[in-house]
Amino acid sequence: MRIPLHITRSHSTSFPFRKSYAMSALASSPSSTPVPRPIIISGPSGTGKSTLVTRLLTTYPSRFGFSISHTTRAPRGNEKDGVEYHFTTPEQFSANVEKGDFFIEHAQFGKNFYGTSWDAVRSVGDSGKVCLLDIEMEGVRQVRLKDAELRSRVVFVQPPDLETLEKRLRGRGTDSEESIQERLKKAGEEMDFAKSEKREGDGFVVNDDLEKAWIEFEKFCMAE
Repeated sequence: MRIPLHITRSHSTSFPFRKSYAMSALASSPSSTPVPRPIIISGPSGTGKSTLVTRLLTTYPSRFGFSISHTTRAPRGNEKDGVEYHFTTPEQFSANVEKGDFFIEHAQFGKNFYGTSWDAVRSVGDSGKVCLLDIEMEGVRQVRLKDAELRSRVVFVQPPDLETLEKRLRGRGTDSEESIQERLKKAGEEMDFAKSEKREGDGFVVNDDLEKAWIEFEKFCMAE
């Protein structure tokens, strides 16, 4: 299941990327306009997060920007490095984790590792756009430890039930049976997490109807 690589979490308290982001959030322009608060979109794979994010970026291109994550998984279809993801090797990913100040959050999903860098989020915020982050349950836990620096908002996108999610995953035709079972198991955990960890001010969108989900998602993202 795992690749033969041990990645440990750093407990360093010196974070130059964090300081840079915090400084940007306080005053990054001559008018002292704060950097917009990032929005975290979290939910199981196959819930329609990418569809909603793509529509938001297309509808409001000057207001929102997407944080490009790092991953050790192989590109799918026409995916390009630096566009959908920063594709990297397990060795380089591990080296970035060991730096202690490279990633805001990082986690393993299946056989692959994913992470969001401070630099990626900062570059979007410094452009004056709201940074969108698509991260999993473990990433949300890590990010919430850094709320004072990120000032992030969270919206959970959920499927109506696991049966519907399974149909969607199988309909994509991109996952092996083993991968589908892993994703369904993880999805159950993420659905429980969203219900138990939802805080005041968080968004909660159940995607049982795409247009309805879009209206709710758009309303949350446009609220600030």
